[in-house]
Amino acid sequence: MLNQIETDTIHLSPTAVQAVRDLLAQRNLDEEHALRVYVAGRTCSGLQYGMSLDNKPGETDTTFEMDGIKVLVDNISIQYMHGSTINFVNDERGKGFIVENPTVLPACDCSGGSCNS
Repeated sequence: MLNQIETDTIHLSPTAVQAVRDLLAQRNLDEEHALRVYVAGRTCSGLQYGMSLDNKPGETDTTFEMDGIKVLVDNISIQYMHGSTINFVNDERGKGFIVENPTVLPACDCSGGSCNS
């Protein structure tokens, strides 16, 4: 059964909400589609995140809605994302989604080209 909850675990900035709305409209996707957010791995600079548009929530997914945008997070990823904010930037460095996670520190020091955990 899908866990549908209201949560303060993950926040979407207003620019992220608008970017998801724009993506849904560009791809002609209906309101059944959600933003899926997940932890894709870990590097020495911290966690790596993945995102996709998905309309098939899994049985153990947590789902919530922010400003009309549905968000899906699997039960493992949500453990690492408490307090995270998803933002969308479009500036001179490029454009895309950024996950700002205040609880995750870099795993090691990569200065000098080597990782020492």
